[in-house]
Amino acid sequence: MKKTALVLFILAHALTACVRNTDDVSSSAPSYPNASYPNASYPNDVVQADYAPKPSDASLTRSEVFPESKELLSLESFPLQFVLHLAGGLPTPCHQLRVMVNAPDAENKIFVDVYSVSSPDEICTQVIAPFDVNIPLGSFPTGRYSLWVNGEMVAEFQS
Repeated sequence: MKKTALVLFILAHALTACVRNTDDVSSSAPSYPNASYPNASYPNDVVQADYAPKPSDASLTRSEVFPESKELLSLESFPLQFVLHLAGGLPTPCHQLRVMVNAPDAENKIFVDVYSVSSPDEICTQVIAPFDVNIPLGSFPTGRYSLWVNGEMVAEFQS
């Protein structure tokens, strides 16, 4: 009987060590990067480093992507922050997604170039690789803007 009680006590103690302490919310809360984005006059600083064009891309082959969805999201913040949601496919799993966001032109058109790069020497399985990314665009001065992705208008919005 004493052995059973001891085993149950140790088991109960081990299980309670695995239970999450709800009093300590700070350690379990997700950490987010600083939500303040630079002014829209420097939009490529905003693009996540994984998707921004890199100097090493010059030695890679540029290819198109197959976007299935392009959507402009606005965050409830002050000033308003905008995010471009892109989902689709890359030509192969060896391709890397690149997104280049240009500053608004004189007509407040924001052109975004979405493409992929890959090594011409790399042998890769010929299947479409899905992607689903959010690209922060930042905030813009007050005005009416249009967002264009690969030459196609995606949205018009007020900032």
